[in-house]
Amino acid sequence: MKHIEFTATNGTFDINDFINRCDAATMGEELPPAENQSEPQEPIPAAVPVADGVDPICYSPLEEVLEELRMGRLVLMTDDPHRENEADLICAGQFATPQNINFMATHARGLICVPMAPERVDALGLPMQAQHNTEKHHTAFTVSVDAREGTTTGISAFERSLTTMKLADAKSTLDDFVQPGHCFPLRAVEGGVIRRAGHTEGTVDILRLAGLEPVGVCCEIMKDDGTMARLGELGSFQREYGLKACSLAQIIEHRQHTEKLIVREEVVKLPTDFGDFDCYSYHSKVDGKTHLALVHGPIDPEKPILCRVHSECLTGDVFASRRCDCGSQLHAAMRRVAREGGVILYLRQEGRGIGLSAKLHAYKLQEQGYDTVDANIKLGFAPDLRDYGVGAQILRDLGIRHLRLLTNNPLKIQGLSGHGLDVVEHVAISIPANTDNQHYLDTKRDRMGHLL
Repeated sequence: MKHIEFTATNGTFDINDFINRCDAATMGEELPPAENQSEPQEPIPAAVPVADGVDPICYSPLEEVLEELRMGRLVLMTDDPHRENEADLICAGQFATPQNINFMATHARGLICVPMAPERVDALGLPMQAQHNTEKHHTAFTVSVDAREGTTTGISAFERSLTTMKLADAKSTLDDFVQPGHCFPLRAVEGGVIRRAGHTEGTVDILRLAGLEPVGVCCEIMKDDGTMARLGELGSFQREYGLKACSLAQIIEHRQHTEKLIVREEVVKLPTDFGDFDCYSYHSKVDGKTHLALVHGPIDPEKPILCRVHSECLTGDVFASRRCDCGSQLHAAMRRVAREGGVILYLRQEGRGIGLSAKLHAYKLQEQGYDTVDANIKLGFAPDLRDYGVGAQILRDLGIRHLRLLTNNPLKIQGLSGHGLDVVEHVAISIPANTDNQHYLDTKRDRMGHLL
């Protein structure tokens, strides 16, 4: 097998050995220490994902992709296979040369857009194209523009290059553009890929990481037959043109491990029917929500701490709904933590991340015969949209490094482990089924892998 090295913040690795070690860790196996691997001060996740498909993309470490962007080159950026399942060609707006624009138009064939940081859109005063955005992924187009000076029709690669470079120029004002035009700015959301894992946010975020102006160019890749190219079909395209590639997941992981996304606001005493806790409130910079940590007893960073990471379920936690086991799990965990010491982390991720209103719509579909997985999919959501990056940062802020995790969900173990936390033990939390939630629990076991 070919020896291929990559360098990450925590050392130099052979990629094949690295993938084998990731697989072994997932299976709970141990391998001898890798040669020439330095011990990191803080654990950092795998930098290079592995693509599937008959003609998969080959991903590079994020720093290599950043260097390509700094040199004015095009790179590939992929999103989640369960989202658009597409790859975009992207480059920095300040390097939107006629050659780069023409390459996108000729070889990618999708719509060439200009993702922009929200503060840049506001500084220019660009109005949004739609006041009420009903597009499936809420892609935020502003009005289209052309540069006022130096353009004729505005559509040529040279003229779109000029317009894009002006959009990337911090000295430009709205008077430098006419509207409508042939360049299509996109407004990224505040918080970037941590809030919305789209190519718009990914383009702006990766340009920030590269130290470039937060204005870029992106274009979807269309196949010869007019259909969109999917992630498992782009390897030959990548090789033909010598393109580096990264995924939105790499950018998300990097930001979660290098930025502090939470702020501790207050600590109060919270006596409950289950025991006494210290209640810590944390403000999330990502979505503005307030998350809670209920702590009982001392925390020693060197010792495993009993922990329940619980996502908000208003109907179960507050109204004792029998459609799920959420409230019963929360209360059982509170009793155990009050008895043994540990922490209850309460994350505001209602309905496995889809929100209260959507969860109630999912309940209605379940009444019509859908199970909890298919109901989410029918509404256009993934079966589980929860994110544990903010939760991991809260646990680390509390001084927790090693967990005895109270859960039946193996994906939760993987999610927290991927953020630099050591899950040393899976502690089952068993709640008896009832006639109203038996099918729900069966679905979690059979389709979501819960250890019930």
